[in-house]
Amino acid sequence: MPVEKGHLLINDIGLLRGYALFDYCRTYGGKPFMRELYLQRFQHSAALMGIPFPFESAVLWQIMDKLHRLTGMQDIAFRLLLTGGYTTDGVTPSNTPNLLIITEDIPDVAPEKFTMGIHVITDEYLRELPEIKSTNYVRLIMLRHRIKAAGAADVLFCKDGWVSELSRSNLFLFHGNTLVTPNANILKGITRYAILQLAKGIFKVEERPVAVEELWQASEVFTTGTTKRVMPITVINGQPIADGKPGHNTLKLLAQFNELTASLSVAI
Repeated sequence: MPVEKGHLLINDIGLLRGYALFDYCRTYGGKPFMRELYLQRFQHSAALMGIPFPFESAVLWQIMDKLHRLTGMQDIAFRLLLTGGYTTDGVTPSNTPNLLIITEDIPDVAPEKFTMGIHVITDEYLRELPEIKSTNYVRLIMLRHRIKAAGAADVLFCKDGWVSELSRSNLFLFHGNTLVTPNANILKGITRYAILQLAKGIFKVEERPVAVEELWQASEVFTTGTTKRVMPITVINGQPIADGKPGHNTLKLLAQFNELTASLSVAI
C-alpha cells in the first residue's frame, strides 16, 4: 500500500514505550546488497530485545522483491521496523509483533564529501544496548542543533576516554598501514564487515578498544555505513586529522567497495 495509508494503532508498545527495533538495507544496480546479513542482524536484534520473530526469511525476501518492483525504481532502500506489538496495559508486549517493511529513496550524498571528507564532533555518550539497532535516536535528535552549529555532518560517541561509533555508522582509523576499528559497545555494521573483509588482504587489521587520543594520532579516519559507504573524516571538533585531507588508504578502500557493489558477484 502507499506509505501514507500504512498505520499502527496507538497502543503499539513501540509508540508508547519505544520497544521497537529496525534495520536498513539497500540495493546496488537493482540487486540487494548482503540482504542475508542485514536480515540476520535484524533477527539478532529481535532476539536480544526479546521480541518474537515468527517470519520466514524467504517470505520476507519475496515481499521485499515485490515492493521493489512496485516502486519502478532500480535502486531503493528498505526500512524494516519491528515493534513489540499491541499492549493492553502499556508495559506488557504482545506475543504478536508488528512488522513494517517500507521502501524509501536512497539519500543523496554530495560527491565532495568523498573527495574532501566530513567534519564531526564528539559527544560523551554510550548508546544503551549498542548491539541492538533500536529505534531510540533521542540523543542524536537532541544534538541536531549543536551538530549544525558546528558545521558538522555527524556526531562521534565517546565514553570515559574510549571511542565507540558515530550516530549511524562505524568508525575506522589508520595508523600508517594498520587499520583499526573499535570492537566493543558498537553495532556491528554490514558495511563495516565488508570493509574488514576487503582490508584483510591489504592491511594489518586490528579490532580493539580505541582511545579518544588516538583520533588525532591517526594518519587517516573514516566511517562506514549503508548510505555513507566509506566516508573520510578529515576534521574532528574543529581539529584536522593529519593534513586535513582524505587519506590514500581510505580512498583505496572506497574504490574497492565501489567495485564490490558494482559487481555483486565478487565473493566475500
